[in-house]
Amino acid sequence: MTAPAAPAASPASTGEMPRLKSADSTKRRNSELALLALALLLVLAYYATVEATMLDTITPDFWVPTAALAGVFLAMHVVVRFLAPFADPALIPAVALLNGLGVGFLRRLDLGGTEVAERAALSTFSGVGGRQLAWTLISVVLAAALLVLIRDHRNVSRYSYTLGLMGIVLIMIPAVLPARFSEVNGAKLWIKFGSFQIQPGEFAKLALVVFFAFYLVRKREVLSLAAKRFLGIDFPRGRDLGPVLVVWMMSLLVLVFVKDLGTALLYFGLFIVTLYVATERVSWLIIGLLLFFGGVFLAYFLGASIGGPFANFYDRAQIWLDPFSEPDTRGYQLVQSLLGLGTGGLFGSGPGGGAPGLIPEVRNDFIFAGMGEEIGLFGLAALLMLYLLIVERGLRAALDVRDSFGKLVAGGLAFTMGLQVFVIIGGISGLIPLTGQTTPFLSSGGSSLMANWLLVAMLLRISDAARRPLAAGGGLATAPGGKAAPQQLHGAPTEVIRP
Repeated sequence: MTAPAAPAASPASTGEMPRLKSADSTKRRNSELALLALALLLVLAYYATVEATMLDTITPDFWVPTAALAGVFLAMHVVVRFLAPFADPALIPAVALLNGLGVGFLRRLDLGGTEVAERAALSTFSGVGGRQLAWTLISVVLAAALLVLIRDHRNVSRYSYTLGLMGIVLIMIPAVLPARFSEVNGAKLWIKFGSFQIQPGEFAKLALVVFFAFYLVRKREVLSLAAKRFLGIDFPRGRDLGPVLVVWMMSLLVLVFVKDLGTALLYFGLFIVTLYVATERVSWLIIGLLLFFGGVFLAYFLGASIGGPFANFYDRAQIWLDPFSEPDTRGYQLVQSLLGLGTGGLFGSGPGGGAPGLIPEVRNDFIFAGMGEEIGLFGLAALLMLYLLIVERGLRAALDVRDSFGKLVAGGLAFTMGLQVFVIIGGISGLIPLTGQTTPFLSSGGSSLMANWLLVAMLLRISDAARRPLAAGGGLATAPGGKAAPQQLHGAPTEVIRP
C-alpha cells in the first residue's frame, strides 16, 4: 500500500502570512474609479453650462480645468489603490465632486468680473479659479504623502502631546498678533504678511482631534464613572469635570480673543462629542450644551454691559437678531446672503445665470449662498447630501475599526467636518450668528483645502484598517515564531497607546 501523503503545512504552522485574496479590494477600487468618473462628468457639465450661459457659446478648451482635476484625482486614486486598497470607495469621489464644483464656481466668478467682450479669452489658469486649481494639486499631494508616511494610524498616538501643544499654539498665534496681521472681518483667524495669508486654525483642529482621542482612550474609564442618577441619566462625579471645564475655558478665550463663535463651538463641540463617544454617557452632552450656551449668554451680556473684548461678539449677535435693521451697513453681508438664497428659489437661475458678485466675501465665507442663487434649494440639498455622505462614511469607519484610538480619531474627524458645515451654513442662513469658518472643499484658499484633504486622507487610512481582512494585519496576523499576534477587539484599548 502507498503511504498517505503528508498534509500540507498551513501558513499559521509555518509562520508565514496567509496570501490574501485581492478580489474585495479590487472591487472597491473599481467602484471608486467609476464613481470618480461620474463626478468628473458632472463637473465637466457644470463648466459647459457656465460657459454656455455667460458666453453664449462653449469654447474649445472648456474641458481643460476638468482634465487638470481629473489628472490630480486619478493620481490620488492610484495612490489609494496601492497604499490603502480596502479604504472606503465613496470618499474620494464625493470630495472630488465638491472640490471640482468649488473650482468651477470660482472660475464662474472670474468670468463674472471680466468684461463681456474679454471673457472668452480669459485664461483657464488665471484668477481665483486658477489659484484654486493649484491649491487642489498641493492639497492632494499632501493627502497622498500622509498615506505614504502613515501606514498605521495607531502610530500617530506617539505624537499626541506634541500635536496637542501644536494645536493650542496654532489657535493662539492669530489671537496675540496685532489686528493688521490677523484680523479679517472682525475675526482674528489669520496670519497675514503681505500677500501671504494662512488660517492656522484649520490645521489645529486635526492636531486636537488626535490629542483628544489619545487622552480619552487613557482616561475614559475614570470619566465613565457615575456619581448620581437623575431623570434616568447617570451624571459624572464633580472631580471628573476638570478636563471639560478646562476646554470650556479655552473655548471662551477663543470666543473673546479670536472673536469667532464658530471656532469656539467647533473646538468645544469636538471635545464633548469625542468624550461622549469614548464614555457613552449622555450626561456629558447635556453638561457640554449647558456650559457652552451659558458661556455664550455670558459673553453676550458682558458685551452689552462693558464691551471691551466682548463687543465684537455682541455686535455679531445683534446683526443676527435683526440683520434688516441696518441692511446697508452692519447687516449688509447677511442681508445679501439671505436675498441670494431667496432669489435662487427651488431650482436656481442656472449655473452662470445669477449675480453672486453682489454678495460680499462670496469666494470665501458666503460661497454657499452664491451657489444657492444659481443651483437653488435642490442643488444645495444635493451638496449637503455629499457632506452627509462624507460624515457618514467617517462614522462608519469609526464603528468598524478595531482599536479605540482609531474609533475616536475617525469619529472626531467626521464630526469636525459635519460641525464645520453646520456652522458656516447656519451663519449664512441666519440660523446662528455669522462665523469666520470656510465651507470645506468649496471656499477659495489653501488652508481649508489642505487641512480638509488631510482629514480625508486620515479617514481613508482608518477605513482601510477597518475593512482590511484580519490576515492582512487587521487582527489574525501571524507573529514571528509562528504564534498568533494579539487580537484587538471592539471596545478594547489599543496596545500601541503608551505614556
